[in-house]
Amino acid sequence: MTRQVASTTALVLGFLVVMMLGGRLIRYFGIAAEGRLDVSLLFTIIGYNLPYFLELILPLAFFIALMLVFGRLYIDQEMAVINASGVSRGKLARLITPLILALFVGEAALSIVGKPWGVRSSETIWQQQALTSAFDLIRPNEFISSGNYHLYVGSLSDDKTQLQDVVLIQTEPKDKAANRTTPESIEIPADFSEDLPNNPIATQVSSSPISTDTITLAKRAEQVETGNSGVTQLDLFQGRRYEVGAGSLKYNQVSFDRYRISLTESSQETVTEDNIETQAVGPLWQAATGSAQVSSIDAIRAAQGELGYRFALPWLMIIAPMLAVPLAQVRPRQGRWLRLFPSILLFVSCALGIISLKNAVSKGSVTVWAYAWLILGFMALALYLNWGSRIQHRLRVRSKDKVLAAADSPQQGPL
Repeated sequence: MTRQVASTTALVLGFLVVMMLGGRLIRYFGIAAEGRLDVSLLFTIIGYNLPYFLELILPLAFFIALMLVFGRLYIDQEMAVINASGVSRGKLARLITPLILALFVGEAALSIVGKPWGVRSSETIWQQQALTSAFDLIRPNEFISSGNYHLYVGSLSDDKTQLQDVVLIQTEPKDKAANRTTPESIEIPADFSEDLPNNPIATQVSSSPISTDTITLAKRAEQVETGNSGVTQLDLFQGRRYEVGAGSLKYNQVSFDRYRISLTESSQETVTEDNIETQAVGPLWQAATGSAQVSSIDAIRAAQGELGYRFALPWLMIIAPMLAVPLAQVRPRQGRWLRLFPSILLFVSCALGIISLKNAVSKGSVTVWAYAWLILGFMALALYLNWGSRIQHRLRVRSKDKVLAAADSPQQGPL
């Protein structure tokens, strides 16, 4: 029984994965054909995105496999023979408990660890490819843009690693600008006071919540070899750096001999609304409980929604057999396909409910405990489908026995 369910689950899972990844693979081939993606990284990105698809496809494949296996038992009258031999359908379902626990642990690993790691690794590759493509498009005396960076180069070497007369403009959101400090990688020249006689730092940026534009001017720049770290860095030489706040007359000004800047940022530093899916469980838990520094209250709610979503998905593996056992029961000559599609819609509605709660919790419409109430609600529905008819039958039998006992009792009348 367990082997049959496991093999059917693997077959359905492979079919669904091919269907889901087919469209994504075609789109990636188109991007590679345009030259915006290295062909050698194509299947690497697909591999990193695989946990993202599996966390929702695996519970559905397991439920469909259960429906197919138990439906066949009913159609072939095998379930009647099994029940006649003293084995109930509940005991038959308990035989696959090791498989259920294994899939529960696998789904938990996918949703809690696998998907964040895959999304984070995939985004790192995309950022590196976007920046590499941007460097390939560098033209003298022209601006190019990549993310929140805008780069102007007066001239460059043939290998595009040596840049001359560089202007680099970076726009930072207001939540990052409020926490930013003076970079530690700037080397101040010995004649700094002579270079800026009035004040090396003209004034401090206002602490009001406004966005900040950073303008860096340098005579030359070199691209730093960082290996496979996924971070692109530039060494700027003999220049000035300005920080200008939008809507403010105050600004920062500093000169440097050498300044190293990273053009791609890691998604593991501060928890924000944009990088929730890439965060590990530890920083996400600290952000959700308020014990870590986050950008806003919206980030706390988003962390709570993402954390509840990750912990709620594995429970679909428990709900699947609870729903599949009663829903797979069909009457003679009905066919097992009659209940398959409505049952799939019922199970998918549970998964969609978990997904919708993620957005609702992020917006503050409901609390994070709504995940627990949703799971308990579907478990209560599954228990009713399993035991509701039996309880009603026993109640009808007891009421009928009471009526018969009252009718058979002798009635004494007046003499």
